Amino acid sequence: MSLLVVGSIALDSVETPFGKADDALGGSATYFATSASHYGPVELVGVVGDDFPVQRLDQLRERGVNLDGLERMHGESFRWRGRYRHDLNVAETLETRLGVFSHFRPKIPAQFRRAKYVFLGNIDPRLQLDVLDQVENPDLVACDTMNFWIESRRSDLLRLLGRVHLITLNDAEARQLSEEANLVKAARWILRHGPSTVIIKKGEHGAFMFHAGRVFFAPAYPLDSVFDPTGAGDSFAGGFMGYLARTGDLGEANMRRAVVAGSVMGSFVVEGFSIARLLDLTSDDIARRTAEFRQLVAFDAEIA
Repeated sequence: MSLLVVGSIALDSVETPFGKADDALGGSATYFATSASHYGPVELVGVVGDDFPVQRLDQLRERGVNLDGLERMHGESFRWRGRYRHDLNVAETLETRLGVFSHFRPKIPAQFRRAKYVFLGNIDPRLQLDVLDQVENPDLVACDTMNFWIESRRSDLLRLLGRVHLITLNDAEARQLSEEANLVKAARWILRHGPSTVIIKKGEHGAFMFHAGRVFFAPAYPLDSVFDPTGAGDSFAGGFMGYLARTGDLGEANMRRAVVAGSVMGSFVVEGFSIARLLDLTSDDIARRTAEFRQLVAFDAEIA
């Protein structure tokens, strides 16, 4: 089934204890689409400036990402520069230049408006609401957000919660939004405000899904080396939504499998800078790591 993502496309300059990359492909839509493309076609809506090397997006097109919704504006592209120290869970932002992204007003092409699965990347909730006014009866709408929007656009974000089926956010954002220190209480607060599913990402500590009155937890895959955590959350979302769009099954059991699919994709992206590792992946790689995830949580039910 069709999968639409609306979000940022950026050029990132990232430094970690293990190396650095300058002007690497980044942005929520880029990571999401590359990850989701392993499960099926993706329709992407975003904006770049006239300085953006658009030929570098050909590698997404070759993977089945439809770029008909890519807008090119006069001006500088969105650029982010950051650094990770040995605590790879926290990025130190050194510079953010929004460029044309500050004027982004998503225009959903007519052929994208019937998408059955829609992911609203981390953009102004007023724009996320505008996208929902343009699409036609999707089966699942999911959104992401961040601390800046929670603080500066809270009323708009609360309106958005009433119109989406699912939200993904990290533990700090869940606490900030709900004003609850306990994550279970935070998730219940968010559920009361609209979404039927809440996914709380905890980085290297895994992800919780609160759905249908139950809680499901998927651990993070233990890695020997992590080169660049940038985009891990968006890659998780891409794997999650891509799997659901491919299977067309929104039942609880399949939602749990989708969380694992998201965790698998998130574990791969951090093994290299930018989207490089996602581009190298094969279906065998994904199947192998999925099997390893199964072993991570397998145990004898007759412990007692």
